[in-house]
Amino acid sequence: MIKKFLAVSAMLLCSAVVVAAERFPETLNITYVKAPFNIQAIVMKNQGLLEKAFERDGVQVHWVPIKAGINQMQAMAAGRLDMAVAMNTSTILIANGAGNRIDIIDGVAKPAKLFSLMATKDIRNVTDLKGKKVAGPKGTVLHHLLIAALDANGMTEKDVELISMNLPASLATLSSGRAQAALLSAAGVDAAKQAGAHELVNAQGLVPVTLVLAARAEFAKDYPEVVKRVSRINREALRWARENPDQALTMAAQELQITKQQAQDLFDKMGYFEKFTVSDVKDLEETQSFLVKHGLMQKSVDVQSLLGHVQP
Repeated sequence: MIKKFLAVSAMLLCSAVVVAAERFPETLNITYVKAPFNIQAIVMKNQGLLEKAFERDGVQVHWVPIKAGINQMQAMAAGRLDMAVAMNTSTILIANGAGNRIDIIDGVAKPAKLFSLMATKDIRNVTDLKGKKVAGPKGTVLHHLLIAALDANGMTEKDVELISMNLPASLATLSSGRAQAALLSAAGVDAAKQAGAHELVNAQGLVPVTLVLAARAEFAKDYPEVVKRVSRINREALRWARENPDQALTMAAQELQITKQQAQDLFDKMGYFEKFTVSDVKDLEETQSFLVKHGLMQKSVDVQSLLGHVQP
């Protein structure tokens, strides 16, 4: 009887220690990125899911409107950003190669068809870009797409003039004729087509486009329960969107200021996913090799080390 009492007491003590060990930050700084069609983020923010989940722990949720991957990377390096609702793995690898530790937490989407290299009518194929200006964000999966497209056609980045800018500026630069091509995604691709541009190539079969839920490595280490809870809610948001498509599409269409039909088309092309597989890890390794080879990544890192907080 005494032994049983001691055993139960020990278990309760261990449980108390675990509970006491859970730490929560005063504020969770997390990006709000809607494009290309991040339905999980849209649902989480519009329904206040994170705010509800952390209310009892006194955590204030601060949605940060940083869109470009390179800007997210810089904000994490400066400690101004804790988590990103949708960061592409190319950016994460580039950041880690530069010593900016960012961990992958969960899957979001694989929207390769929505990332494109667009061009004016006089540019009929990729080889026509030699000596021409291309607008787009450096250090992102779109930059990766450009180099891959050039490489597939026997060219290098030196054969074009890449003007680094965000996606809205890239679209405007292409539409005004100040650049002959632009790296765009989702609604930006449709807008470019309406302005008379056409698609030279998209990332499908050329570059593995993988958007993930990510966290600053130090934050993930200090607050494992936070990243675990955000991951769970991220999955619940996707599940709700799939079970309530009419409400979800209406919500997203309003957020992105597009038609409901456009929202449906984007939803169908996003390739949402959750769990990381062996195939995803292989894609990471191949992407890293490409980035290092072409000078986009300073040095290789242990890919497995980025997956320590990935949820099962």
